Amino acid sequence: WEPGEPGEPGWAQPGGALGGRGLLALAVASGAAVWATWAVLLMPGFRRVPLRLQVPYQPSSPRQVANTLALLRGRAGKTVDLGSGDGRLVLEAYKQGLRPALGYELNPWLLCLANYRAWKAGYHGKVSFLKKDLWKVNLSDCHNVIVFLAPSVKPPLATKLLAELPDDARVVAGRYPFPSWTPSSSLGQGLDQVWAYDIKEVRREAQGSAQQSQV
Repeated sequence: WEPGEPGEPGWAQPGGALGGRGLLALAVASGAAVWATWAVLLMPGFRRVPLRLQVPYQPSSPRQVANTLALLRGRAGKTVDLGSGDGRLVLEAYKQGLRPALGYELNPWLLCLANYRAWKAGYHGKVSFLKKDLWKVNLSDCHNVIVFLAPSVKPPLATKLLAELPDDARVVAGRYPFPSWTPSSSLGQGLDQVWAYDIKEVRREAQGSAQQSQV
């Protein structure tokens, strides 16, 4: 038997579509590639993080980046990205004058990618990407905070931000809003929507709700 002869099984006939076994093998190979990418590149940053607080890496779209920085335009002070991934939001923040700009990320592969992107953009040594657990860093000197994290992370993170950030701080959340906070402003639609929260206003609202509950 030669490949492609009628009546015989094969991966594909010359110039034709993949056969059944070919499609199955392609699916298996694709699945293996995805698993390998996860196991080698993305999993290391998750091993020390509780399951409910794990956030899969998902790069921000150009529109998400633009909307985020639009809500921080004209501001000053230390800017941090919590779970900075490949660093694109930190680099854009620095480019638009938000300095110092730094990102916190546990995954060592993503940290390498972020530092490479900084070097390629000519910002090596001007921005910082630190391998630190965002739950353990002190944010009391941060005035601009970027948060592109999963919904399950938002409630405990809201508590941390309210406890540590100064009154003049602004938090910009992408993809998912903080469920218990009222945004000061918002920009974009669908997956590109981002929300800005001014901590002074969030604290005032929280204090008002607490007083009402005591009455």
